[in-house]
Amino acid sequence: MKVLIDECLPGRKLKKALQSHDCYTVADMQWRGIKNGKLLTLAQEEFDVFLTIDGNLPYQQNTTQYDILIVVLRAVSNRLEDILPLLIKTDQAIESYKSGQVIWIES
Repeated sequence: MKVLIDECLPGRKLKKALQSHDCYTVADMQWRGIKNGKLLTLAQEEFDVFLTIDGNLPYQQNTTQYDILIVVLRAVSNRLEDILPLLIKTDQAIESYKSGQVIWIES
C-alpha cells in the first residue's frame, strides 16, 4: 500500500516503523501547508491511505467523496512514543479496509 503521512505526525520516524508499506510524508511530496480538502484531493490521485492524528478531519470534510482510506490515530500526543503502540492495529487496518472509509485506531 502507498501511504501518505500527514504533516502533524513525526513522518520520517513513522516511515521507518511502517516499512511494510510504501510511505511518504506531506513534506516529501512538497505539499506542506496545503489544507485538508485540497490535500485529500491530491493524495487520492497517488496514494491508497492517508494517515493522520487530526481527529477533526472527518467532521470538517465530506470524506466519502475521496477515493482514499483515511486512518485517524487516537493517541495522547503526536510524539512517536505515543503513536508506536497503535501501529500494529494500523498495519492490520490498512490491509483490511477499503478506500473511501475513515477508520479510527486507538489503544
